[in-house]
Amino acid sequence: MTIEETCFEAVSLHDLESMSTAEQDALPFGVVGFGPNTVVQTYNATEAKMSGLDPSTVLGVPFFDAVAQCMNNFMVAQRFEDEPRLDDIVPYVLTLRMRPTKVRLKLLAAPDMPRRYVLIER
Repeated sequence: MTIEETCFEAVSLHDLESMSTAEQDALPFGVVGFGPNTVVQTYNATEAKMSGLDPSTVLGVPFFDAVAQCMNNFMVAQRFEDEPRLDDIVPYVLTLRMRPTKVRLKLLAAPDMPRRYVLIER
């Protein structure tokens, strides 16, 4: 799948894992990748621009506890705990550090993959 063909609905966990940082940065939606401990390992340029958060302040930080507390609930964070395999798109409203903003989140996880992902389409 080329970057031009990559759309929010179609991108998979395997696609994200095989992309370079530059390829992830070129995506038109936010990409946040984290390990099972929720510590952020991937934070693309689109998400940095849209959130206003510098990647250097996000990488190495627990995502749901310190970066996106508004997602630390049963609709997002708890699903990563309860469902070892995820590929789902959910409507959501971001509220932290901003006016309420309607988005779509894509939650991706698989037990055999090193990272889990939250994709954010504004």
